[in-house]
Amino acid sequence: MFKKNSLNKNINLLNKSVEKLNEVVEKSRLYDIIEITENKRKLFTRNFFSGIFKGVGISIGFYIITAIVLIFLNYIVRLNIPVIGDYISDIVEIVELNNKK
Repeated sequence: MFKKNSLNKNINLLNKSVEKLNEVVEKSRLYDIIEITENKRKLFTRNFFSGIFKGVGISIGFYIITAIVLIFLNYIVRLNIPVIGDYISDIVEIVELNNKK
């Protein structure tokens, strides 16, 4: 009788461990990753579009940051700080001339 209780406890402990392992595997989406890596076409299209969207995002972000910097530099020029204002006004003029071409 003692051995039977010990065996049941071990089986229950093993079942709980297997359930926890199953939950961890489901939460980690391991099955989805395996499915994607096995299908080469799906992997290629996902990486292709990911690269395109990253490139577009970087270019839009660069454009926004550049615009903010130019607005800030233009503001500094309007303050008429003697040395800095002349230097920055030359930079702003060069940028504006390049944008008109």
